[in-house]
Amino acid sequence: MATTFNLTPLFGGALVADLPTGYADVSSIRDVSDHQEIYLDLKGFTSIIFDITERLTPEQASTDEEALKFHFTDAFLTEGDTDITKFWHGNSAVLGKMPGTPAYTLFASQHVADPSLLKRNVAEFTGIILILIRLETQKTDIVVSINVPHVPGEYNKDDINLEAQKLGSHLETASEFRKRILETFEVKDWGLFVNEEEEE
Repeated sequence: MATTFNLTPLFGGALVADLPTGYADVSSIRDVSDHQEIYLDLKGFTSIIFDITERLTPEQASTDEEALKFHFTDAFLTEGDTDITKFWHGNSAVLGKMPGTPAYTLFASQHVADPSLLKRNVAEFTGIILILIRLETQKTDIVVSINVPHVPGEYNKDDINLEAQKLGSHLETASEFRKRILETFEVKDWGLFVNEEEEE
């Protein structure tokens, strides 16, 4: 069945993007940081997170690819984490509503180091699709992550071979989400991004 989408206001309507129907705003059930918007699949495990962060300096990341991996590490890797992370591919991207704004995508996966320790409803691996939108004037990086946990019994292992770019149905659907977000993401209120220099 084809996925349907709704144009969704984010951060009080300052940003908008098409998100899949059947995804709920997590802030309606628990507290979420002011710099984040989180949407969760009501019938599955996938989540979509919009995160407004300070733009990385050239010292932190000299290239956009390094910036992608920096944000990934900051969001998904913790000290002492034993999961195995694999970066598959990253590319530049085009925002349909803001074609002059630099954007990039990254696909990575995190795998449980010891599958024998898996508990019920714990993912064997999680596919992560990252979108980085770089707003230089606003000194802001917007990071969109589509997180797709693969829980035993909830997917067909024979359908997936990441080395051969065989993604399986869950990640193929998430790739469709990425495409739709890139096509429809737009800043409606630039006042959302007020840096310290402007306040002075």
